[in-house]
Amino acid sequence: MTDKSASWSYAEGLAVEDTIVARARERSLELGVSPVSPGVGAVLTVLAAASKAHAVVEVGTGAGVSGICLLRGLPTRSTFTTIDTDIEHLKAARQAFGEAGIPASRVRTIPGRAHAVLPRLNDASYDLVFLDADPGGTPDYADEGVRLLRQGGLLVINDALDHDRVANPAHRETSAVRLRALHRRLLEDERLNTALLPTGPGLFLASRR
Repeated sequence: MTDKSASWSYAEGLAVEDTIVARARERSLELGVSPVSPGVGAVLTVLAAASKAHAVVEVGTGAGVSGICLLRGLPTRSTFTTIDTDIEHLKAARQAFGEAGIPASRVRTIPGRAHAVLPRLNDASYDLVFLDADPGGTPDYADEGVRLLRQGGLLVINDALDHDRVANPAHRETSAVRLRALHRRLLEDERLNTALLPTGPGLFLASRR
């Protein structure tokens, strides 16, 4: 099989980030958070633009890198909700959104555990759900995400390949095993169309039929 690492590096290198995203990325690293890769950020902007989403929810705010990428692709009247357990992460994200010129009225930052917050959100009320939080909680968040989607809505899961562990059956870490099971469950869900992209650490996409 052909080595895909050069193609992966080339694709990541094509994604050019401006100083606003670069500063948000620096804050992420200072806070000990791994932001989405440039390639993933570019895909998020394209997906947000193509979906013409009016309501988006994100689990795992970080310092706002993914949020900026999503918001830049969304229509100007769309709303963006982001959930994180860490107040400092939300504060850094709000700073990044302000620097990006995004009105505060378009963004709702919710402190708390996604396990507690997501069930309080209304069924079929969102056009795009982005998950980028703890891998252990991803399967539960994905179930909630499917519930939240309107018809035609899109679920996007970052780090869906668990840093390349999922693709190798020799890796039996709990996170890899749970993600493999999640992929199979979503693939078999008759409500969804699915795809798995190798962008960044892996993006799993599921659209609601």
